[in-house]
Amino acid sequence: MDRDTVVPEVGDFPGERAREWVEHHHQSAAPSTYVYDFVWDRNAPAEGPFCTDVDGNVLMDFTSHVAAAPLGYNNPLIMDELREFDLVDPLKIAGQDFYVSGGGSPGDPLPGPADLMERLTEATSHYDMDTVFLSNSGAEAVENAIKISYDHADGAKYALTFEGAFHGRTLGALSLNRSKEVYRRKFPEVSSVHDVPFCDDRSCDPSTCSCGFFRGPDEDPVSELRRKLDPDRGHVNPEEVAYLIMEPIQGEGGYRFPSDAFMDEVAALVDEHDITLIADEIQSGLGRTGEMWGSDHYAIEPDVITSAKGLRVGATVANDDIFPDEKSRLSSTWGAGDIIASLQGALTLDAIEEENLMANATTRGRQFKETMRDADLDGVIDVRGKGLMLALQFESKALREDVLDAAFARGLLTLSCGYDVLRILPPMDVTEREIELGCELLTAAITDAN
Repeated sequence: MDRDTVVPEVGDFPGERAREWVEHHHQSAAPSTYVYDFVWDRNAPAEGPFCTDVDGNVLMDFTSHVAAAPLGYNNPLIMDELREFDLVDPLKIAGQDFYVSGGGSPGDPLPGPADLMERLTEATSHYDMDTVFLSNSGAEAVENAIKISYDHADGAKYALTFEGAFHGRTLGALSLNRSKEVYRRKFPEVSSVHDVPFCDDRSCDPSTCSCGFFRGPDEDPVSELRRKLDPDRGHVNPEEVAYLIMEPIQGEGGYRFPSDAFMDEVAALVDEHDITLIADEIQSGLGRTGEMWGSDHYAIEPDVITSAKGLRVGATVANDDIFPDEKSRLSSTWGAGDIIASLQGALTLDAIEEENLMANATTRGRQFKETMRDADLDGVIDVRGKGLMLALQFESKALREDVLDAAFARGLLTLSCGYDVLRILPPMDVTEREIELGCELLTAAITDAN
């Protein structure tokens, strides 16, 4: 496969073998969030955004596995290093209770969990973070952020979240979700979690706010968060708030990019009341938005960052002062123990820096937005994004679903989110040609759907 010339080629899709694999999978698999009957053939040609399915169809993947494969398929920046790794067993050790090395001194050419943690503290040093707890997933990273925040707050009972939020599927994380109702239905929850509106107008100010976060007279609007925390008139005592958690850019909730006014108010209030701020960077972090963290675009200064997906492992990052001093408050048999995943995470961070991929994300994201806005397509009411965290909003959910299916039929993989939004997540080293090709396929799919 020549990445410089390859284009999607779709015949029978999904084909006979794909249908066979899907049927086989579902014989044992619990119901989950299945989007496509797309069966990647891991032994067939694949590079960057291009991959081959089990029936030989060549596809263009603009999902990056929901940002969990930030460099796409078989990227040589990762693969060339992995070929130097002589596989051993076990490839998972007992997490942060045990240690692993390459046999030499710290800083071996092939990095492991300790090296990954060092890179993470370097990437968060501007927030004065110096301590990491690794885990297996984003949900675990959030759970550990919740735990250390409650511990640090020394008995404070309240938590603050935002409408549209998605933080994971474990019970503690579910308690913070305010996106689709199906995620929480009939499950028990952590108590004392309050929510406020999340900004849905990236250009608003307090007097033009339409989401409900700011309300009151135009000349003196007050934020809903400030009302809740008001010591005299609010119903949430700010001294009893253990943490506020937010996605700097909401993912599952609809790729909502907040205004500076909204973020300025959040930053001011957590500072005024000394509230621990958790930034869920699981989808927006690792350079995808053109900055290392989504938080870097705004006035907020998080006390805790949760990362996963593109990092290949889960990570809870904060200053040492926020983590418990007592042993066994945090532990995980497998967390921090996946040697290959830690290696991939460290190499991904290296590639982002060495190949200037954040700048590429900014440039190629701008190209995508300009191209799709200039197309002025029927039914598209907004084209938005930061870096390569991109979205199209449609006039109806039905049209969004038709576009997703039409793009799939042409060999372009995209994802839905929110109610009527299509999200676009190309690999971070996507090229000008690939963005142009993706826009052509998407434009044709929207024309088909209309």
